[in-house]
Parts: sequence; structure tokens; C-alpha cells
Amino acid sequence: MVFSRMLLPIVAHPYTATRTVTIQDLADRKVQSAAAGTPPDCFPALGFTMPTAVPSSTNNWWCNYDTEYAFMGFSYEVTACQSLTQLRKEFLDIRQTFNGRYIRLYGACDRKGFYDDVVDAAWRAGVGVHALIWFGWDDPNIWKTRRDVLLAALHSNPKAKFVTRVLQFGSEPLYDWALDPELLAIQVKAAQANLTSLDIPVTISEMAYGYQSRKGDGSMSVMSAIDFIDAHMLPFFSTQASTASKSWPIVQNDINWFVNNGQGKKIYLSQNGWPSVTYPGVEPNSPSAVADVANERDYYALLEQQCPYFKNVPGGGIGWFAHIYSDNQEPGYGIYGTNGALKFPFAPKTSC
Repeated sequence: MVFSRMLLPIVAHPYTATRTVTIQDLADRKVQSAAAGTPPDCFPALGFTMPTAVPSSTNNWWCNYDTEYAFMGFSYEVTACQSLTQLRKEFLDIRQTFNGRYIRLYGACDRKGFYDDVVDAAWRAGVGVHALIWFGWDDPNIWKTRRDVLLAALHSNPKAKFVTRVLQFGSEPLYDWALDPELLAIQVKAAQANLTSLDIPVTISEMAYGYQSRKGDGSMSVMSAIDFIDAHMLPFFSTQASTASKSWPIVQNDINWFVNNGQGKKIYLSQNGWPSVTYPGVEPNSPSAVADVANERDYYALLEQQCPYFKNVPGGGIGWFAHIYSDNQEPGYGIYGTNGALKFPFAPKTSC
């Protein structure tokens, strides 16, 4: 988990982009988003019916960012390289049981064709995907291969651009110093240029502290480069943490930082939760922080209470993900336990 990882600096490996992204390109993306239909006539709104054939264009396909607040879906770890059958089953469960609209990928699977399986499962379930280029901590160069493989899949799979809401670099590349911030910004811009024809935005998956701690090294150049904000919200690790029900000031403090420094961009809380257990790598920075199932439940209850606030945050409101789908993926964070049963009732609002 966070606060227990370090990476050595990596030299960026530029690749050939399709064309240079311009301010007008980014403006066009925003115009297209604003022009999108309202639920249930846009993807991936609840009630939207997937077409029987792949559309010819993403025009008016995606929902307006303003409709994407409150509960969005789940972070979903793919280190296990789930089979297509399992992906289909669990993505459908996220949609039908929890009214999830998105899957945010976490970790990496390097099996050939894996992202095609993700696209297949997402299309069948009617959910969008926050895709991820995972840096990891073992091979300092494997992210380059993962980047190239994912970009190729996004171009080659005709359904990919219809379910991939965003491409993320992560997880926490600033905090982990996966790349020098200026080089990370270059990678973001190169990916944007590569994906312009597919109208897929690009961002990084990062907490406020990652931006703050690297500000002197150029982290705000990354903020300027990204299309929207996939923010991490893990208040359990705050030095001020105690119980989940008292964590709103911690959450709001980080949100305020993103609002004040995010240049009006859309915000999602993409890696967001409270652990039910501690273990090496998931340890509090406050002696008062409590990790148990009741506090995990209470954290999501706290977010539920703040739905009107999330709806009205500048930039199109804030949508939040639950981290993570199952304890089988990351111990302590799952909504499902390792026994396959819900750890607590979970039926979050998707609007208010």
C-alpha cells in the first residue's frame, strides 16, 4: 500500500506519437463531454442499453462529467491475471449488484491479450474502465512495455475506446518517484497525442501528498498536463487519523488542495478507502488510527453523507471509487471478504 514504497528514478523512453496534442484538442474533448446525453442515454449511465454493434464514433457516447459524482464503482486489482470468465462475472456483479459505472484497474497483468479481455468484460457488463500503466517496484523498465502494449490494444480493439474512460500512469508515480516529474509530464503528453484519434484522456493516479512533496521538482507540470484528476484518498494514513467517522476534515483538506490546484479539472477519488486490518505495508502513521471492519464500513457511510457536497464540487463534482473489490485482491480493503461474502452491507448512492 502507500507510504511503504520507494522506486529508483527511471529514464523516460519516448515513443512515436500520432500527432501533437493541442489546446484545441483538449477543448474539443471538453465540448464533446458537455454535449453528451444525460442518463440513461449515455455510457455508462445506469439504465443505458449497450448497442448490439460497435458505434461508428464516440460522439455523444460518454456521459457528461457533471453526472459522474457519488459512487462510481471499484478499484479492481488484476495481479492475479483473472480469466475472461472471472472478469465477466465480477464486472457484471459490480454493475448489477452495486450499480457500478466504472472499474478502475489496479496492479498489472502482463498476459498477452489481457486488456482485450478487460474490454470484452466491460462491454458485456456496460461499465467503463480507468485503465492503468503500472510502474511496479521490481523491473524499472517494464512500465515502458506495459505502456506500449496497452496503447496498441487501445488502437487495435474496436471496442476499447468505447469503454476506456481514461488512461492512467500509476500508481502514485510522483510519491514513488517512478519518473522525474518533468519526464512524467512528457509521458502524459505523448500518450495524449497517441490517443487523440480515440478521444481517450490521460492522467496519473496520485494522492495530494505526491503532488505536494514533489512540487519543487516540477509536479505541477504534471497537473497542467493531465486531462482530469484521479486522486487517492486514504485518510487512515494521515498523522491525524483516528476513526473513520472522524476523518472528514482529512478528506476535505485533500479535496480542497485538488480544487485549489487542479485548474478546474474533473476529480475522481480513484483509490479511496479505509482498511479493516493492518499488516506490513498497511500501517498507520497515527497511534489513534483504528483498522477494523466497522471503520471500513463507517468510512463509506461518511462518504454517503457527503453526497450533496460531492455533487457540487467545482469542476463537475467528485465521483468516488471503493478500494477494493475483494480482500482476495488486497487484504483488508475489500468490500467482499476472502470467503466471498460481503463484509458489511454496501449499497452506495450514485446520485442525490
